[in-house]
Amino acid sequence: MTSSDMEAGSGERPVLLVLADSLSYYGPKGGLPSNHPDIWPNIVARELDWDVELVARIGWTSRDVWWALTQDPRVWSAVPRAGAVVFAVGGMDSLPSPLPTAMREQLRYIRPPALRRVVRTAYQWLQPRLSPLGWPVALPPKLSVEYLESSRAALEYMRPELPVVGTLPSVHRSEAYGKVHSGRPGAVAAITAWAEDKNVPLVDLAEAVRADIFGGRGNPDGIHWGWDGHAQVAAAMLTALRATGAAPMLGEDITAADAVSSRAE
Repeated sequence: MTSSDMEAGSGERPVLLVLADSLSYYGPKGGLPSNHPDIWPNIVARELDWDVELVARIGWTSRDVWWALTQDPRVWSAVPRAGAVVFAVGGMDSLPSPLPTAMREQLRYIRPPALRRVVRTAYQWLQPRLSPLGWPVALPPKLSVEYLESSRAALEYMRPELPVVGTLPSVHRSEAYGKVHSGRPGAVAAITAWAEDKNVPLVDLAEAVRADIFGGRGNPDGIHWGWDGHAQVAAAMLTALRATGAAPMLGEDITAADAVSSRAE
C-alpha cells in the first residue's frame, strides 16, 4: 500500500510521524509549538500536503524513540495513517555525558525544591567542565542502533510497507558541552552501518545545518538551529522521503528560500 492508496482508501491525508528530540521544534529563540509553520516537520508536511504528528522532547535519545513507540498512544493512533516515519534523534546520544544520564533525568524529582535547585546548579557547573573528557556519551552507539532497530522492526511488523527515514547527528558549538562532540564519529559509523544493512535512508543533519550553527545564525545555546537550518533539513528530508517512494517525485525539490514561510519568531 502506498501513501496515495492509503489516502484514497481512508479519505484521510497521510501523516508524517516524527519521533525526535528538541532540534525538531526549537528555533533561534527557544522552543516552539508543534504547529509552528517554520519548523522542519511542518515545512515537509506542507510541501507533501500531509498531516504531522510530532512526538518529541528535549534531551530525547534513540531509547526514547523506542519508549514513545511502545508507550505513547499518540504514536499508536498515528501509525495506521502514517505515510512515513522519521527517527530524528542521535544528536543527544552522541553528546558527552560524564555525569550519569540517569542523574540528569532524575533531577526534576529531587525534593525539597531548594535541594533540587542546589543539585541542578552543581550539575550545570560540572557538566561543561567534565565534557572535554568526551566520554562516556549519553548513549553508546551500539545501544543507539539497538533501539533504532527495535523501533524499525516493530514498525515493519505492523506496517511492512511503511517507509522509515533515519538521521545522522547534528553538530553543535555549545558551551554547556564544552564545545566537545568527539562521540559523533562513532555514532555516525554505527548508524550508517545499520541503515545500510536495513536499507534505511539517512538525512545527515550536520551537513544541513553546519553553516547555520557555525555561522552564528542558530540559537545562542549553540545546539538548536535558526530558520535556515530548519529549511535545509526540510529540503534534505523531502529528498529522502521521495527516494523511498513515500511521496511522488517532483521536478525540483524545494529550496531553502521556498521552504521558509514566514520567518516568525
